Amino acid sequence: MYGTIKTQLRDQLDRIEADDLTKREFAITSRQGSHVTIDGREVRNFCANNYLGLANEPSIVDAAKVALDEWGYGLASVRFICGTQQIHRDLEQELSAFLGTEDTILFSSCFDANGAVFGALFGEHDAIISDALNHASLIDGIRLSKARRLRYRNRNMADLEQQLMNAADARRTVIVTDGVFSMDGFYAPLDEICDLADRYGALVLVDDSHAVGFVGPGGRGTPELFGVQDRVDILTGTLGKALGGASGGYVSAKQEIVDVLRQSGRPYLFSNSLAPSLVAGARRAVELAAEGDELREGLFRKADLFRARMTEEGFRLLEGSHPIIPVMFDDEQQAVQVAARMLDQGIYVIPFSFPVVPRGEARIRVQISAAHSEQDIEDCVAAFVAARE
Repeated sequence: MYGTIKTQLRDQLDRIEADDLTKREFAITSRQGSHVTIDGREVRNFCANNYLGLANEPSIVDAAKVALDEWGYGLASVRFICGTQQIHRDLEQELSAFLGTEDTILFSSCFDANGAVFGALFGEHDAIISDALNHASLIDGIRLSKARRLRYRNRNMADLEQQLMNAADARRTVIVTDGVFSMDGFYAPLDEICDLADRYGALVLVDDSHAVGFVGPGGRGTPELFGVQDRVDILTGTLGKALGGASGGYVSAKQEIVDVLRQSGRPYLFSNSLAPSLVAGARRAVELAAEGDELREGLFRKADLFRARMTEEGFRLLEGSHPIIPVMFDDEQQAVQVAARMLDQGIYVIPFSFPVVPRGEARIRVQISAAHSEQDIEDCVAAFVAARE
């Protein structure tokens, strides 16, 4: 039987290859950081989500090592059976204190957190209104709910209000948005979203994975940036980007919401607990983020420098201030070729084209880290200039 399926799958892979959409993985033979080793050669890394540069932070590594000795390697259990250690509860409390929420529940990833929240909280009498450019984990999580599903155009408040009116008969309505849209680096206008939510009696859920730890005056993410910390009802996020860069996710929300997820969130109930070493490392990362004013200042200063220098060199960038900085190309092949030439020059970046982004909007998504030096930034700009010629 597999012979027929094998042929079909081979045809599918051949079509992907013919469209130049094959995703190839480079094996890194070093630790993650602003500089990594690929094929025996050190290159500058401009495509990691390592915003605060904590993925190789010695005190985080040390905390994880200590936890291995004290708490062991793994739990071999889900949380409600015998998979809850005191450090899990400690991290949940520390995240709640950092984010200013009532409680937090840990998941193995933010993908799982988003996979848990909608089915547990929203049913056939409810409505979920989602930004059209939300992350795949939100889209998939929403599909797991029996609630009515509506979409609004990216960051378009007039369209959002129309969808809220369309959902006027719902028992519960929730507006769902990324805090930062990862392909563009654009912020969701949370102040306007919360105003509409108040007007129409809706909840607000924000996936803040590309903001927590470094956006906002205290690094508490987009709700802090827009001054709506008390008006966002549900925050989801990751420990796999700025907060240490390993793995794990969370939902941080009102007490009753978290309590329901502990009882009904399927990825929580049926997935192993987060490994103790990851929990310990994340606790240290949250501590560093809470006191990380200098890291955040350096991160955004370097992002501003890159934007300014690339603009001087005539490149087209999407406007913004986030450390996600898309360098735009009209031709998808050009984006692929420029990225390949840059790797030859020791700069590691990744091109994105259709269907990840719309046709005609190919880009190389540069991601700045606090661990980059100003010389790293200048070398990256120089590589872009040389690669386009």
